[in-house]
Amino acid sequence: MTSFRGLAGLLLAIFISLPACAQSDKSADESALSSGTFEAFSLRNIGPAFMSGRIGDIIIVPDAPATWYVAVGSGGVWKTENAGTTWTSLFDGQGSYSIGALGADPSDPNRIWVGPGENHGGRHNGFGDGIYKSDDGGASWEKKGLEASEHISKIIVHPEDPNTVWVAAQGPLWSPGGERGVFKTTDGGETWSNVLSAGEYTGATELVIDPRNPDRLYAAMWQHHRTVAAYIGGGAESGLWTSEDGGETWSELTTGLPEGNMGKIGLTISPMQPDVLYAAIELDLREGGVWKSTNRGASWEKQSDMVSGGTGPHYYQELYASPHYFDRIYLVSNTSQISNDGGATWTGLNNEYKHVDDHAIAFRPDNPDYIMFGSDGGLYESYDHTATWRFIDNLPVTQFYKVAVDDAEPFYNVFGGTQDNNSQGGSVSDRQCPGHSKLGLVCHALGRWPPISDRAGQSRHHVCPVAAGQSDPRRSYHR
Repeated sequence: MTSFRGLAGLLLAIFISLPACAQSDKSADESALSSGTFEAFSLRNIGPAFMSGRIGDIIIVPDAPATWYVAVGSGGVWKTENAGTTWTSLFDGQGSYSIGALGADPSDPNRIWVGPGENHGGRHNGFGDGIYKSDDGGASWEKKGLEASEHISKIIVHPEDPNTVWVAAQGPLWSPGGERGVFKTTDGGETWSNVLSAGEYTGATELVIDPRNPDRLYAAMWQHHRTVAAYIGGGAESGLWTSEDGGETWSELTTGLPEGNMGKIGLTISPMQPDVLYAAIELDLREGGVWKSTNRGASWEKQSDMVSGGTGPHYYQELYASPHYFDRIYLVSNTSQISNDGGATWTGLNNEYKHVDDHAIAFRPDNPDYIMFGSDGGLYESYDHTATWRFIDNLPVTQFYKVAVDDAEPFYNVFGGTQDNNSQGGSVSDRQCPGHSKLGLVCHALGRWPPISDRAGQSRHHVCPVAAGQSDPRRSYHR
């Protein structure tokens, strides 16, 4: 049987010879690596099917709680209409695979906005190419501008006027400039106004609306920048702002808030008592705390020293307020935290049989015990308020850092290092799992590629294979 290396050499020879075989009516400057070069090849999914991956945002349709829209940090937008039993990928063919935010139109559940580019400061996040809108539940999309925003944190649609939309845009992570701050459209995205902005490294990381008064908005600004050598996670331009006229003018909130350089700020409003606001503020990279206001941000009082942990608040720090219990708030983190007294005291989330590193939370209006978390390891839902979990294991959205192949016969194997989901490996052949070829499964745990462990038996979340053994298919090399 032809070896994989021999096959690769044959394909390379075909690619090199294609320009010479091109039809005479093709332009002389057409690249050999154009889309036409690969028209004869089709891709198929070979797994891992049941591993899942990092979640960026979640929408549970209030009047149809079995319908969910899920934004994936490295895998587009997905929709289910049967509570996760089956899924449809909605964003294939669009300009970005990395999604930071979803926005639902309260007046039309089929109108969905998508903000590409994740809303954190991690090295491994992808950038976006503007904001998109769908009027048919994700069946088709139209780009609506903000191409230079790169990372969109939040999208809010006016509850009574679907043509009015506000967007919190972080702007580029690795460079200055771009489209940063809070943007507003009143014509459905045809034109945008940058209604709140600061410096060339400062964007908006959070935006909330008063459920009683859509003209009252609150925004969190975040000054940050990443280079290959360093990460700068805060600055003097970070802070909290409020507007009473639908975002046309803004006033900074300072009374009772900490002085100095702030980093990433999580901000939320109590749905039950909207005069109450909560803010999780990063100071000096890994310090800070949670502040609370009972007068619409006019003054603030520190409640505790809690900030998100793990790799740092820049990767988490979103705050959520329960729509069912006043003063119950959630701070997402590597181990997310729950407070039942407005941020004064905290309890770590039950992560038994659940992946850590959370980024998104969703509630159901009809069930106070229901909650859904989106983590680096996928979606988890609970019907008893975090006491037990159901893992939604059928989203094939694992983010790979690097892949390698071996020379096993008759079918070679593929190995990959993934973001926070171990190293995975499996055969390219779907013959090893009869009946499951449509999903590209391999015969381990019904499609979950077996995690690769080190010789001490410890699984490695971020191990990246750099080479597979050519003489021994059982051997792979990692760094």
